[in-house]
Amino acid sequence: MNKILIIGSVASGKTTLARRLSEQLHIPWLELDTIVHHQTSTGRYKRTEEEQIEVLLEINRNGPWILEGTDRESYQCLYQMADTIIFLDTPLWKRRIRILTRFLKQNLGIEKCHYKPDRTMLMMMYKWTEDFERNRSHFEAKLTRHSEKLIRLRDNDSLNI
Repeated sequence: MNKILIIGSVASGKTTLARRLSEQLHIPWLELDTIVHHQTSTGRYKRTEEEQIEVLLEINRNGPWILEGTDRESYQCLYQMADTIIFLDTPLWKRRIRILTRFLKQNLGIEKCHYKPDRTMLMMMYKWTEDFERNRSHFEAKLTRHSEKLIRLRDNDSLNI
């Protein structure tokens, strides 16, 4: 496992798993959201799909990686580049609880985030979760095309290296 794509819905445990794998395998990891929403000295801006793909191709050329995030059109090249795809298929009830818990921790300053943790963002996270469930069959079909390198987990602590 040198190029690992961790994919899943909001609050499925992707970041926790990526951080743990990075420490165990000594491979750098990156949240895909930081590729989409680029932070500069003048602020945060959204890269175009073409810019995102350029950044992903550059990361791929530089050696091993662990990338984690939700599925986006601009990430489709990652399914081919990855030698391992981990789909975190955490139960819906657990993701809903994690969204609320994360929101509370972020507002209390216990957990950091790259966005403003306000009520609008909280509602968007629940919306994205529902959107994922509504479009699950399309996502599952995509994963089927890469079944030879797919690992499906129900939680982020069930992978043994």
